[in-house]
Amino acid sequence: MPQHRHSWGSRLGFILAAAGSAIGLGAIWKFPYVAAQNGGGAFILLYLAFSFTLGLALMVAEIALGRTTRSGASVAYARMGGPRWRLAGLLGVLAGFVLFSFYSVVGGWTFAYLGFALDGRVISTAPAALPALFDNFVSDPLAPLLTHALFALATLAIVLGGIEKGIERAGKILMPALFVIMLLLVLRALTLPGAASGVIAFLQPDFSKLTAARAVDALGLAFFSLSLGVGAMIAYGSYMKTDIAIVPTAAWVVTLAVLVSLLSGLMIFPALAAFGLDPAAGPGLTFIAMPVVFQHLPLGSVFAVAFFALLAMAALSSSVAMLELVAIFFIDDLGWSRRNALCTVTAAIIVCGMPAALSFGVLSDVSIAGKRIFDAMDYFVSNLAMPVGGIALALLAGSAAGQRLADEAGLPARTHRSWQLACRYLIPLLVLSVLLKNL
Repeated sequence: MPQHRHSWGSRLGFILAAAGSAIGLGAIWKFPYVAAQNGGGAFILLYLAFSFTLGLALMVAEIALGRTTRSGASVAYARMGGPRWRLAGLLGVLAGFVLFSFYSVVGGWTFAYLGFALDGRVISTAPAALPALFDNFVSDPLAPLLTHALFALATLAIVLGGIEKGIERAGKILMPALFVIMLLLVLRALTLPGAASGVIAFLQPDFSKLTAARAVDALGLAFFSLSLGVGAMIAYGSYMKTDIAIVPTAAWVVTLAVLVSLLSGLMIFPALAAFGLDPAAGPGLTFIAMPVVFQHLPLGSVFAVAFFALLAMAALSSSVAMLELVAIFFIDDLGWSRRNALCTVTAAIIVCGMPAALSFGVLSDVSIAGKRIFDAMDYFVSNLAMPVGGIALALLAGSAAGQRLADEAGLPARTHRSWQLACRYLIPLLVLSVLLKNL
């Protein structure tokens, strides 16, 4: 471990950076659709309950593990649980690498569409031609590679600045800007004629849809939307000063992440309802449906630029945590300099992300286990590595070592036992249900 370890300059800086890690594109293009299709307000209540119980408990454990050991995931697990636990940390590093490799591709799409919004292409393209605009871009043999590399290099530029002057400073800029833009878009969406039906579709509770399977979906969404299980919060926690209270800080991170998910629904559903558009999840929502909305709005080009800037900010705020998560392995485990680790990892990310970038075009016929390369990488991280990592984290926190984590987190003595029992038995079973359902 390096003799001198950098630290966050302030509690606010940590909260904004950690919230940025959790707030990704999924909060904007996946959460609203999933919530509306699975019971609306009823599903959201379950999601909130899981976020502030299971999600908060695991986030506290991750941050405490990082701060206790002052190390990244692989070293942290080994120091706390013994050599065999190192495998759990290495799985997180591998997951972070694979995740950044394909996430950078999608981040590149947001950069491209921000450019399309600035040059007027988003507004001037006929609605019927918007799917072709997207398909032609992602299937191009060169353009997705360039935007993927540009996004990875933009992430590198931020993280090279260090913890306080790089990641923390970026968080203090990106997160407030993200919330301001999102609030403006929410206000505009809510003032559209017919917006009320969209709000109802998103928030009205339908308890008849709340089956056991959908409860598991709410649990999984809460787990994944907080970026738990790969070790990003272990890395960030390793830079946290000891005078910062972990539990209330983690609670703020969860609150901000949940707030963005809810605001996304209030931004998207009223806008789609106002123009009679069907909601969708993923790229179909952000790159096809929303541009149709902007074409119908006064000052639509301005709102289009704001929306795609919002997406780019959300993507960058998550990617800096992914890069830090992977680079810290080379810094702590192998003794590399920070600059060499970051530059080497970024170069490897650019290379390994190329097949994912091309999997919608020249490599579209190549499949892994019946899935295109991009989808196979996503499946490995989301359906396998993250749940397994979450189970490992919970079991470690529930073991004898968990007492140290509870002390580090400053948990009251009366809650030590209940927290450890939940981590030892309840949380692993719940996360296992998510793992089995998504296999």
